[in-house]
Amino acid sequence: MMKRMTFVCLAMLLVFPFQVANANVNGVVGSKDEVVYGSLSATGTLNELYVVNMLDVAEQGFIIDYGDYTAVRNLTDLSVLEQDEDEVQLEASPGWFYYQGNMENHELPWNINISYMLDGEEVFPDELAGKEGRLLLTIKTSNNEQVDPSFFENYTLQISLTLDTEKMSNIQAPDANIANVGKKRQLTYTVMPDSEGDVSFLADVTNFEMEGIDIAAIPLSMALDNLETEEMTSEMRTLSDAIQEINNGVSDLNTGVSELNDGVQSLNRGSRQYGDGMIEIKDASAEIISASRTIDESLAMLYKGLSGSSNKMDLSGLAQLPEGLSLMADGLKEVANGLTQLNENYPIAFSALNEAMNGIPASGVSEEDIQQLYESGANPETIEHLVDVLVAAQTAKGTYDNVKEAFVAVGPALEGTNGAVHEMSNQLRTLASELSGAFESMEGLDALSELEEGIGLLAKNYGQFHAGLVSYTDGVAQLANSYSEIASGFGEVAKGTSELSSGVGELRDGTAELARETSDLPEQMQEEIDAMREQFDKSDFEPVSFVSPKNMNVESVQFILKTEPIELDEEEETTFVEEEGEVSFWERLRSLFLESKKV
Repeated sequence: MMKRMTFVCLAMLLVFPFQVANANVNGVVGSKDEVVYGSLSATGTLNELYVVNMLDVAEQGFIIDYGDYTAVRNLTDLSVLEQDEDEVQLEASPGWFYYQGNMENHELPWNINISYMLDGEEVFPDELAGKEGRLLLTIKTSNNEQVDPSFFENYTLQISLTLDTEKMSNIQAPDANIANVGKKRQLTYTVMPDSEGDVSFLADVTNFEMEGIDIAAIPLSMALDNLETEEMTSEMRTLSDAIQEINNGVSDLNTGVSELNDGVQSLNRGSRQYGDGMIEIKDASAEIISASRTIDESLAMLYKGLSGSSNKMDLSGLAQLPEGLSLMADGLKEVANGLTQLNENYPIAFSALNEAMNGIPASGVSEEDIQQLYESGANPETIEHLVDVLVAAQTAKGTYDNVKEAFVAVGPALEGTNGAVHEMSNQLRTLASELSGAFESMEGLDALSELEEGIGLLAKNYGQFHAGLVSYTDGVAQLANSYSEIASGFGEVAKGTSELSSGVGELRDGTAELARETSDLPEQMQEEIDAMREQFDKSDFEPVSFVSPKNMNVESVQFILKTEPIELDEEEETTFVEEEGEVSFWERLRSLFLESKKV
């Protein structure tokens, strides 16, 4: 670095003419800029520091600038710079005047620490060159309390690393902006004002070498005063209103599903009672058939006994026949009454179920719709509840659609069965009444022939009744056996609606919480924007000199820092070869100076 500055000074001697200033006239400096250059070690400690001062001279004359420099160099002309403690005295003409001041024992506004870990173990940078493994490089910055805090509080740090992809691969730097520069990758990190930095990257390294890390610090400049927020807050209001509408819809859905669940649970209980009743009827059918068969056989035997044997027959047991028929009629009547009540309640329950199930819309939600909902930024748990509710609702609807025909068939079957049982009960009661009347009107053996004829007709007709009763009980048994599947379907529907009700309840709670949290979303966003504006709006920041508080009219101060590279040691042999057409030594000096002017 020092050699380069010597070449720059020599170039100025050769290029610029000697200027003579009037030492008796005070010059005027309109403004001053400072660019602070720092050379850092690979761990971030400061090695060398110098400042390029740029004075915008408004009027020619004698000028005093301030800075605690160990040495100064004129970068503009051949005039001599004088130092008197912290004063730098110079003669300058109107225009920009550049000079360099070297500093020692002066600290940067930031503490910078760079650490290296190879395969999980900390290593020093001078041991890293040529190594291979998994590298973790970490850069931490914090406020140096020994320096004016205005730099830490108002300056943005930009940290840039250039990585050779031939030596580094599998680079992981989630907090960096990554750019491809030929075969190299450039990682850029930003540390905001008044913030401590902690950035890092991971990479697999082979024969490791790395260029120096560039760190630039400039005042934050963001046009926050003209930041348009009305459109953003308007969109947030639209989102908040939409979430509230969703919550209202989910609340209505929850009410409807709750009513549906209550109706289905009631229907399921009624279905179980009906199934239990059918089982009881089925279990009692054997006794009814046995009793009816006994009656049929008894009538046949009675008729046979009466035929031609009137004077030998004991008729005392006939008095019990009407009573037995009446008891059978009463039992069938109770069965018929139970079927009547079930027949009256079943259409109401079925209508409620059918209406509720038809109220569940067919699913029109695709996987893409669900994915878009996840990508919308809505609460993932709420979306999961919504999807579970959708699946439960469609499962319940599908189950109902599969068993609906069985539900429809139950009504007519109940009505037909009920009518048949009532008819059998009435016939038995009529038969018992007629037999009882016949027995009362009989006058000994004179009426036996009439009884014989009546018993014969009864025995003949009762056989048909018995056959019908057997057919009925067979039907009841088949219905009882088949109804178990229907009852199972009711149970599945009830289980589905219960899960649906629970899921929609959780969804309602989730959307209600989401609606509460987002009801003032635009205001929250505006508060965040205002807080960000207050934190990062540095428009009122007035730059101060880094080198001395005595310097006035400071327009800008910038920092350009660079660490030492990590590279393998190589023996270099320098060979000077003069070839025809080569650029002359003086032209090289002139080009070197022009490059330093651009900096």
